[in-house]
Amino acid sequence: MHWDSYKKGFKAFLQLEKSLSAHSVEAYLRDLDKLSSFLHNNSTTSDSNNNSSIGPSDVTIKHLQDFIQSIAKMEMAPTSQARIISGIKSFFKYCMLEQICTINPTTLLPTPKTKRKLPDVLSFEEIEQLIGEIDLSKPEGGRNKAILETMYSSGLRVTEAITLKISCLYLDVGFIRVIGKGDKERLVPIGTDAIKYIKLYKDTIRVHQTPAKDCEDILFLNNRGKGLSRVMIFYIIKGLIQKTGIKKSISPHSFRHSFATHLVEGGADLRAVQEMLGHESITTTEIYTHINREYLRDTLDRFHPAFHKK
Repeated sequence: MHWDSYKKGFKAFLQLEKSLSAHSVEAYLRDLDKLSSFLHNNSTTSDSNNNSSIGPSDVTIKHLQDFIQSIAKMEMAPTSQARIISGIKSFFKYCMLEQICTINPTTLLPTPKTKRKLPDVLSFEEIEQLIGEIDLSKPEGGRNKAILETMYSSGLRVTEAITLKISCLYLDVGFIRVIGKGDKERLVPIGTDAIKYIKLYKDTIRVHQTPAKDCEDILFLNNRGKGLSRVMIFYIIKGLIQKTGIKKSISPHSFRHSFATHLVEGGADLRAVQEMLGHESITTTEIYTHINREYLRDTLDRFHPAFHKK
């Protein structure tokens, strides 16, 4: 039995019901492909008369346990295994909703424990140093400065920054409207420096560009008048890191991490930080309290006299 029809329905479910991005949908479908291929190649004759006839309603916890053992033998990282299992669980949740299955075989399926890795965080001085390396004599320099100031000022995800629309700017009142994961919108305050450089870019650089079709409302454009890619932001930051010589593992997301960490270190309410970041659950935001504890511990070690006794 081919799984193509199930995959097609699952894809529509992820797009329409879950409002997932195209990237996330493709990741879920790849995980489902791994399971269907495993069932086709490894099912025993006791499962059915034909190995290829196993459908979602035939899958048992034993099948899934064997599948997990197989991906574990590939020496996948626990985070990769956890992501695959999460995708499989979502698929069977869909099967239950559509009455494809009467029993959910993933109910008792454990998820590998993963260590939550604390990201590298830039200090305020390091962020200033990075942004200070931007060559403002070039047109893209003004754009890049506006992007990074905005990402740090408002804690935007990379995708949120590159898809920011002119119609979503409320700079006169100090807010921007951000379209985040699952097309969820939130209003986020934006700092005065970011407002200043957005206006400079929009009024003195972007105004001389001709936006490509369907990009008229996109704020940040490349030299062809199209929106920027995530990879482009990575290269911009990588180049600045090389210029400064900062020895940290830094990505575009580091600006978002730094934004949140600096707020928590300054005593900001965690619920307010959650709202600004667009986290659905407060537990996601709580990672920054752990970073804050590291900061507090380091402060204690460095400055408390009891830690410097001879």
